[in-house]
Amino acid sequence: MTANCFLLAALLPAPWAAMQAAEAAEAPPPNIVMVLADDLGYGDLGCYGAADVRTPNLDQFAAEGLRLTSCYAGHANCSPSRTALMTGRTPTRVGVRNWIPQDSPVHVRRSEITVATLLKRAGYATCHSGKWHLNGEFNLPTQPQPGDHGFDHWFSTQNNALPNHRNPDNFVRNGQPVGRLEGYAAHLVVDEAIRWLTGGRDQAKPFFLYVCFHEPHEPIASDRKYTQLYPSDDPSYSAHHGNITQMDDAFGRLVRALDEQGQRARTLIFFTSDNGPAITAYHPHGSAGPLRDKKGALYEGGIRVPGILQWPGKIKPGTVSDEPVCGVDFLPTACELAGIEPPRDRALDGASLLPVLSGRPINRSTPLYWHFNRATGAPKVAMRVGDWKILATLDRPDPRRGNDLTEQDEQDFKQAGLATFSLYHLGRDIGETTDLAAAEPEKLAELKTMLEAKYREVRAESPPWPAWKFTGAEGKRIVWPDYAKPRKAAKKRP
Repeated sequence: MTANCFLLAALLPAPWAAMQAAEAAEAPPPNIVMVLADDLGYGDLGCYGAADVRTPNLDQFAAEGLRLTSCYAGHANCSPSRTALMTGRTPTRVGVRNWIPQDSPVHVRRSEITVATLLKRAGYATCHSGKWHLNGEFNLPTQPQPGDHGFDHWFSTQNNALPNHRNPDNFVRNGQPVGRLEGYAAHLVVDEAIRWLTGGRDQAKPFFLYVCFHEPHEPIASDRKYTQLYPSDDPSYSAHHGNITQMDDAFGRLVRALDEQGQRARTLIFFTSDNGPAITAYHPHGSAGPLRDKKGALYEGGIRVPGILQWPGKIKPGTVSDEPVCGVDFLPTACELAGIEPPRDRALDGASLLPVLSGRPINRSTPLYWHFNRATGAPKVAMRVGDWKILATLDRPDPRRGNDLTEQDEQDFKQAGLATFSLYHLGRDIGETTDLAAAEPEKLAELKTMLEAKYREVRAESPPWPAWKFTGAEGKRIVWPDYAKPRKAAKKRP
């Protein structure tokens, strides 16, 4: 019996369980859709408490599914977080320790096995549409591209939609640049996904669709029909919030397309974000809600993100779970859904989250872990075990060399050890306001031992990269809209 059959049996009333499980054993495995927002904060959706952002489609999606209140990205910024999703491995293991600039030698190596590769081998049709950001030498034979990592069809950008979200010209479809497109990135990404769903895939196969929005990552450009929903004397406020509504509208179109194709009932859809809100001088309007800090930090605001699951008939509508779930869990979850074994020849850091769908805890063999030498703020390493979270600094400073961002610098952590520790109880202190390291010496000692062991293990596996110099090539292509001017502080919201 496949994993989804066991899940179905667990969710149905007992008198029907045996009969339904037997029927399900003959059914094909479910479709899987992963939708990833970019820089969307924990407090940026209505269903997560945002009072000033309109997200009707995602709010309805949450009301009809399962909303996760302790959902984590695999890292505090983009490329490593996406690496965690694709590989089920803490990205430092893989060597993706920071965001990947254009022309960088850093990439997810051919030796890594992605979830798309596993599902394709299991008979799934696979598609990626949107932001890729798992290599520096994008669309070149020198590094693996989306097609080399398991995607039958790909419509992708290396990083941002350029010159911004409006009329981008840097998408590549299956190795062929497509030139300037008319429209806004979120809808263009969904347009491609829908074309593939309706006519571009093998209709006889289950499918895996990976949709990666660029919104609300800078440089933001939003259609006027969305910005006018947020009148303000600060146009960057209108643009940012309109950008989220723009993404929400595109997401709604995607879900409706699944309905129209008759696929919704046999499709697990997972919506989440790659990290916390950016909150920059250009757009200081993202929200981490009650959480501490933002993108780039290992406090909760940098890594805890929205997470919503829907699978009609399998997930009870309107449910909420506070069970900790992370991006590294996606690969083992997809494997269990497809009835296949995850890789056994390498360390995996995630666990299947399917028990959460029926209100049960996840059985983890390894705790949730984050490692970011260039994290903003002091902590560079963090671990969550139950309601407890421990963070640590390094015993030597990050060697930052201005614009010379070489991965050789990152090798300095091979000699670094963990230093100052802090301890928080997230069940009682979601905002990480009270450090309990001094008040809970036994718990600190227990978690410190676990953290140091995990740190040494992950650090030892992390591969080196050749030295390289950051050129800022992508930044030279960015066109900032007129409203996007640095501000010392956000103007008062209406």
